[in-house]
Amino acid sequence: MGAAAGEEGPITAINVTPLVDVCLVLVIIFMVTAPLFSQPVMKVELPKATTDEGEATENITITIDPDDRIAVNAKEVTMDELKPELKIKLAESAEKYVIIRADNLTNHGVVLKALDLAKELGAKKLVFATEHKD
Repeated sequence: MGAAAGEEGPITAINVTPLVDVCLVLVIIFMVTAPLFSQPVMKVELPKATTDEGEATENITITIDPDDRIAVNAKEVTMDELKPELKIKLAESAEKYVIIRADNLTNHGVVLKALDLAKELGAKKLVFATEHKD
């Protein structure tokens, strides 16, 4: 009942080729979909201005569209939810850098409320996002 000549017994090694193939496919999928996650929740038309280039920092973005809808980073919130959400984001942020992205047609009162709220909650630096004027 011994093994026949030429047989070496059962294969016990793991074939890693399919694992590598699957991992490479996953990397490609993540590379293709990653830019989609950085898109803002709401589309706003920013005012044009001659400004300095923005710094590369960890920041909190407040987006306000013409219909007074508000988003903090990628999460849409109501005006009542803005304060608790902003408080959480500022507590998590080391730089406490807030960018306000408001559409040209946005109600200035809503922008001022968001600005005052960010100051009140301890934002260290507040800036308005604009498009570069040609």
